[in-house]
Amino acid sequence: MFKKDGQLIVIALGGNAFLQKGEKGTVEEQWKNVYVAAKEIVGLIKRGYKVVVTHGNGPQVGNVMEWMEALKDKIPPLAMDIAGAMTQGWIGYMLQQAIQNVLIEEGLDHHYRAVTLINQVIVKKDDPAWNNPTKYVGPYYYNEEEIEKLKKERGWVIKPDPRGGYRRVVASPDVVDNVEKEAIKLLYENDFIVIASGGGGIPVVADEIGRLEGREAVIDKDLGGQLLASVVDADIFIILTDVEGAYINYGKPDQKLLKELKVSEAKKLLEQGIFGAGSMGPKVKAAIRFAEKTGKPAYIGHLYKLQDILEGKSGTKILPD
Repeated sequence: MFKKDGQLIVIALGGNAFLQKGEKGTVEEQWKNVYVAAKEIVGLIKRGYKVVVTHGNGPQVGNVMEWMEALKDKIPPLAMDIAGAMTQGWIGYMLQQAIQNVLIEEGLDHHYRAVTLINQVIVKKDDPAWNNPTKYVGPYYYNEEEIEKLKKERGWVIKPDPRGGYRRVVASPDVVDNVEKEAIKLLYENDFIVIASGGGGIPVVADEIGRLEGREAVIDKDLGGQLLASVVDADIFIILTDVEGAYINYGKPDQKLLKELKVSEAKKLLEQGIFGAGSMGPKVKAAIRFAEKTGKPAYIGHLYKLQDILEGKSGTKILPD
């Protein structure tokens, strides 16, 4: 038997839900990986939880931007916010279909349906991040003449990439609200498994009367997921990735998994630079923010150990003080 009045979990899927190390990223590989993720998600439904799913889009939005750049002489390139919306549709479609198929296999399709929402998030016009773009996006450039032309014609900021060549950099502003939050609530309250806030959400700014306009930026997917979990009143927020959880001395012989942390403890470790700035750091920051704002637990753990995470057998649990 399953319950339809269980706790609400927001799950933030990492890149390994779509692409495993060593894979090329073919459609067949993506479908295989998404199906495994869908099995994990439906496993929660069978245990009585309500589920809202969010996901990253880094490789996918990078691919879209490279395609647009390669075809720019034939087809006018689109703005980054539109590329983000395209990936929400792309990834959402795959998740939605895979989840629905697993629901059918488990005999739950008469009770639950999966649905994807194109989802915008509000960012501030005066966020300091606009003055300090740091996120590399799109293809690499090596021709100085082309670089100067792009700067002049498109107003891009282009910087040397540590891995070689030059790339465009864009801002990564913080998120302050989720535009479609009421629709998300309505859907999950009516037994839909909602896929929302893909890639952290499509960044938009609001004018004085609330009209929206897209912005070219990168939203941190974990912070976007945290905002989603907060505004839909989730009971639990889980960030899934390709490692067991947050570690001290990760990758070294004496690495140690941190099984449970209070917000104050996690903050100290974050400030000390214990977690990688571009990997585990944003995940810990998002988990801290959720636990602090809501008084509810957040978890970080491996995609394939979802049930173990909830049972305390795996992962890192971050609790309010």
